[in-house]
Amino acid sequence: MNRESAKILLTETFDAPFDEGKFNYFSRNLLNDIDTDKSFPFISGNYIRHSFKNHISKYRRLGSYMDDQGETIDILVVKLKNEWALERSRTMLRNFTADYLEKRGKKDAALVAYYTENQEDWRFSYIRMDYKQELTGTGKIKVRKEITPARRYSFLVGVNEPNHTAQSQLLDILEDDKSNPSLTKIEAAFSVDSVSKQFYMDYRDLFERIHKELDSIAIADSKIAHEFEAKSIDTANFAKKLLGQIVFLYFLQKKGWLGVQKDEKGNFKNWGTGPKNFLHRLFKKEFNDYSNFFNDVLEPLFYEALASEHDNDYYSPLDCKIPFLNGGLFEPLKDYNWQETDIRIDNHIMADVFAIFDQYNFTVREDEPLEKEVAIDPEMLGKVFENLLPENLRKGKGAYYTPRTIVHYMCQESLINYLDAECKPVPQDDIETLIREGDIILEIETAIHEEGKKYKSVLMDSIKDNAKSLDDALANIKVCDPAIGSGAFPVG
Repeated sequence: MNRESAKILLTETFDAPFDEGKFNYFSRNLLNDIDTDKSFPFISGNYIRHSFKNHISKYRRLGSYMDDQGETIDILVVKLKNEWALERSRTMLRNFTADYLEKRGKKDAALVAYYTENQEDWRFSYIRMDYKQELTGTGKIKVRKEITPARRYSFLVGVNEPNHTAQSQLLDILEDDKSNPSLTKIEAAFSVDSVSKQFYMDYRDLFERIHKELDSIAIADSKIAHEFEAKSIDTANFAKKLLGQIVFLYFLQKKGWLGVQKDEKGNFKNWGTGPKNFLHRLFKKEFNDYSNFFNDVLEPLFYEALASEHDNDYYSPLDCKIPFLNGGLFEPLKDYNWQETDIRIDNHIMADVFAIFDQYNFTVREDEPLEKEVAIDPEMLGKVFENLLPENLRKGKGAYYTPRTIVHYMCQESLINYLDAECKPVPQDDIETLIREGDIILEIETAIHEEGKKYKSVLMDSIKDNAKSLDDALANIKVCDPAIGSGAFPVG
């Protein structure tokens, strides 16, 4: 498929409500060689396991694929009963697919479209199984029967979701109709690292443009120059804070916390109902008119609406609810006099800021070891901040952002050592298993309980016998991070 045709197919598939026919056509072109003879019609009702019945309406297989290494992947469509499950039931979706793959002959992976009755937004996921092997008493290797961790990588796509990332990362595979992709190559298309790198490059370019613009403004306007000099304001720090403020607002609008409107009776709707493209609409003058966007709209939004309390959170200049945030991010840098200095950043630069950020999917759900959203999450801001610092300043301040995998590992090690010291009757090996594999143990125990089958419990006796002391120790734990920066370790 030529590149232009591939782009059109991606747009028609991901910029639209879920359509099984389109998804099927896209999948066949992505993988080139799907065995559609292995498709089956929708499964629903009593044929869905009890533990998933409350969430899954129906599912079917469109086909199966095997790469050159003999690894198999099934292509599935899964209809969910609840719209909120697309965002909030990530573990359940992963467990359902992992259970399917394990029961269907221990398949290696799945490409899945999850959708609901309202098909406008849907989730495109890649789930990869991690089967563990063990040596039997006879010396043969067999796959362990227990449910093992599955890793899921997801794009949220559809009418209301920016999916530039999904389209750009899948383009090369879709274009190549000469060779069949390996599972490794498919997994790479769901890489969060690729998104991080591109986002940083775009972010740095915007930072440099705003920094240069602020330098020009300060040179041209003696009043602004005097204010910056009197308050020891560095234009680079001003540019960094401005971009940080704007990105933070992207997370807020993703939650629906900006621009909350009134209902038909004149009462304000609940938090979470604000438009998910509030900033775009604000720039397009849908809430109020302006001459210069930064000077006339953003500064009042930052330093009046977000930094001050208002009755019922109502902000009259925009005729909507805006939340009060008291963390300092929306206070003027070094208390500069924003009301009497006209910092008129070119509207074209602000347009480019929104045009670039609007391409990315922002998520307030941070990644977990087994669950990765291919989107911009709060962790990425720490990486951006670290990389924007000059190397000498970074070393001097010790400003290094710790990757989440390291945070996760160190938190687990800390908990293991703490519980080992506090709960002596419990063997350290059991504590290690509890901390490292507790989520998997919980999933198995829950399935046993819900299905009422007489499976053998996998939770260790020492944990059951000392549950109260373990629970008390965790309830009373104290965490100290002397070099606290972003708060990654305490949150972890």
